[in-house]
Amino acid sequence: MRMIAALLLTVAAAAAAPQYSGELIFPLEKWHNHSSSIVELPSGDLLVCWFHGSGERTADDVLIQAARWNRATGKWTAPFTLADTPGFPETNPVLFLDSRQRLFFLWPLIIAHKWETALMKYRISTDYQQASGPPKWEFQDNIVLMPKDIAALTKDFAGTAAAGTGPRAEQAKRLIEKAEDEYFSRMGWFTRTHPLELPSGRILVPMYSDGYSFGIMAISDDRGYTWSASQPIVGEGCIQPSVVRKKDGTLVAYLRDNGPPPKRAHISFSQDDGVTWTRARDTEIPNPGTSLENVRLRNGNWIMVYNDLEQGRYSLVAAISDDEGATWKWKRHLDGRPTTQVNSQYHYPSVIQARDGAIHVTYSYFTPEGKAIKHVRFEEAWVKAGD
Repeated sequence: MRMIAALLLTVAAAAAAPQYSGELIFPLEKWHNHSSSIVELPSGDLLVCWFHGSGERTADDVLIQAARWNRATGKWTAPFTLADTPGFPETNPVLFLDSRQRLFFLWPLIIAHKWETALMKYRISTDYQQASGPPKWEFQDNIVLMPKDIAALTKDFAGTAAAGTGPRAEQAKRLIEKAEDEYFSRMGWFTRTHPLELPSGRILVPMYSDGYSFGIMAISDDRGYTWSASQPIVGEGCIQPSVVRKKDGTLVAYLRDNGPPPKRAHISFSQDDGVTWTRARDTEIPNPGTSLENVRLRNGNWIMVYNDLEQGRYSLVAAISDDEGATWKWKRHLDGRPTTQVNSQYHYPSVIQARDGAIHVTYSYFTPEGKAIKHVRFEEAWVKAGD
């Protein structure tokens, strides 16, 4: 009886322990698989997409692939093509389910082998819960932006540096010249992180430009059929914004550090639902020049997944804040450690919280043996338990 009681206690303790599971969506392969995005469908199934090919913006065979996870079987389907424009690279896809349960798929088409030539495309579907293969799309269009006040903001930001001499001054001068170029200012804005729907119904699609190293928001007030641009988020190399909303309505954008040392995640704020933004500044969060994502959990806590390094991408951590980003009290590593350098990369996370409360993250998983997209599932309590 004592042995049975002990066994039952052990089983109960294991069941009560914070749960974690993870797997590669498909086996490691030589192809470049990168920049995933995950969404939970109403059925409880998962849909994940990423870009796949022999390279990135300069490789014409790059297309968007996807796979489905079936809740009943607990298995992933084989990858299938979600978008492919022959002869043109397609990258950085994003999936999003709005409050009307419409599925948005957004991705950039790279016109001329430079990030600055990205053209944003998107599709909308209400028929997307097939067992396999792509959704049936009902609407497709482009998102073309005219950034609000970009010339004035760029001149204000770069003006002091442009008055000096040296490489920084020359870069600042070129930036000011580009801000006067309508074509350059309107092309090249594209996605990386999940959109955010505000209580008003406004949809914000975070975007960025590698030409400017600025962030921006594409704004829709008609459920995603027409778009306008916010002011750019200006700063010392601040791109790939991830946006979360505070209880008081303030929007907070955390951004990749694409600028000079010290390498820290940048932060910017908006008090008008994403139209205008403060100048980006450094936080204390390390960032080696790679994407991060921050989302609000249903209990009000925030979770951020990022590379906790100033150089390299071999350590990926999940952090929890219970004070809307003022502090990050709990951390746990999903892959790697900052103290152990390896010849692998775990980066570009995509984060959601499912209806059952579980947190799902997909990310690029690069090793000397090959590349894949990894999916992990865990609970908030698992992060709080620490490494």
